[in-house]
Amino acid sequence: MSELKITDDLDLLYQAIPPLIEERLRAINRRDELLEVVLDLGREPEARFPGEAVSLSAAPVTRDDLEYCVSRVGSFTLDNRAGIERTLHRISALRNRQGAVVGLTCRIGRCVYGTVNIIRDIVESGKSILLLGRPGIGKTTKLREVARVLADELSKRVVIVDTSNEIAGDGDIPHPGIGRARRMQVPRPDLQHAVMIEAVENHMPEVIVIDEIGTEAEALAARTIAERGVQLIGTAHGNTLENLLMNPTLSDLIGGIHAVTLSDEEAKRRGTQKTVLERKAPPTFDIVVEIMEINKLAIHHDVSEVVDRMLRGMISSPEIRFRKPDGEVEAIAAQQPEYGFEEMPSRFEVAETGRPRYSSRTLRIFPYGVSRNKLERALTDLQVRAEIVKHPEQADAILTLKSSYRRGPDKFHAAVAANVAVHVLRSNTYQQILGAVREMFHLTSLGAEERAMREAQEAIQHVLETSEPAELSPQPSYLRRLQHQLANQYEVHSESVGVEPNRRIRVSK
Repeated sequence: MSELKITDDLDLLYQAIPPLIEERLRAINRRDELLEVVLDLGREPEARFPGEAVSLSAAPVTRDDLEYCVSRVGSFTLDNRAGIERTLHRISALRNRQGAVVGLTCRIGRCVYGTVNIIRDIVESGKSILLLGRPGIGKTTKLREVARVLADELSKRVVIVDTSNEIAGDGDIPHPGIGRARRMQVPRPDLQHAVMIEAVENHMPEVIVIDEIGTEAEALAARTIAERGVQLIGTAHGNTLENLLMNPTLSDLIGGIHAVTLSDEEAKRRGTQKTVLERKAPPTFDIVVEIMEINKLAIHHDVSEVVDRMLRGMISSPEIRFRKPDGEVEAIAAQQPEYGFEEMPSRFEVAETGRPRYSSRTLRIFPYGVSRNKLERALTDLQVRAEIVKHPEQADAILTLKSSYRRGPDKFHAAVAANVAVHVLRSNTYQQILGAVREMFHLTSLGAEERAMREAQEAIQHVLETSEPAELSPQPSYLRRLQHQLANQYEVHSESVGVEPNRRIRVSK
């Protein structure tokens, strides 16, 4: 595995800083840790390191100090950013009401070679990839390395849409960190979407690289690019796939969601409530990579499938990859969706309606190693006719965990022989237990969910018409999540209030 190689061009930044401050920076001798240098008029200059700020002078910053820096960097654009030719350093200005510069943030830009190795197989697949993560976690660094690998090592036509010059640096000549990839600069941030389309129409790229997709117009431009068969590699605001799904502006990147009211026949056919949340369209990006730490990633390989599962209340575990200290990459394969369960073959009879014969009477359930409280809650939420018994001999169905089943399989085979259904769960979670009870009764109408969604719709309509807030009835967490998503689609505010078991949602303008 290739080792990481870091270049910082820090001497070029030092040349743009007033000499006394530069001398102090060199004396500290922590260049590998330096994050940014902050110069604010009338305050002591600071060097910022991870978790620490160090004063660079007892004398406050003067206007001459600021002018010294401004005269040695490139021109400031409308977003008050400038750079230094052929480097990745970013200088951002604070201005007073008259437009004069009263502060500068000199952020250190480093080019890191080798970061793409952890996702190289994904990059080479030709699929569109979206990188998510908090600011400063390394999204742009990976984006730059991806562009270089695609252009230099895979010989693809790569165009970078570089809005703030963070990917390829300031000036007319891009930083060598992007290799042979071409760079299109954006005159104003609000024109990013137009330059994205221009890149496709004018320069015949096979790959387009874009940093910080943040507006609806940019999301639409990204969809247009993907539909033309161009591989898209980008970043967006948001830490996780779930964050993105709840963002009405950017959810289109992963297919978007909308509330759909089904007919009685369709709801019965699907075995679901009448009001459901569904994905609107195919996702723009095929793969989502969540950057959890600099050397730790969570990878969702099939975005459409993951989003569909999330909208059905299922929890999909992504593949986890991390780089070990020796440079080797280790992967933990994606787990099966947590919602759902495994069932041993059983002999209970099924009536013509497709429901177990015992669905018309009280079903007796024996929980073996399964939380009794969670089972009681599931039975209450689904409003089914069932009771929990204390002995397996009294039961029509046994609910147990995979670990318990493996320790004593003989007793469960005996239960099957006695015509007792045995349901084996992967974990002792409420969602697992809820799914098992649904399957036991072959539910075709989920009354609790349907009522919860109908109540949410009525409350949202009330808020839209009167601008008055409304509180919903207490619901379990999986129903509150659906209600939040519905409120998000109607662009009203929703928040969870109260404590369990009375936790509920309040909606407002």
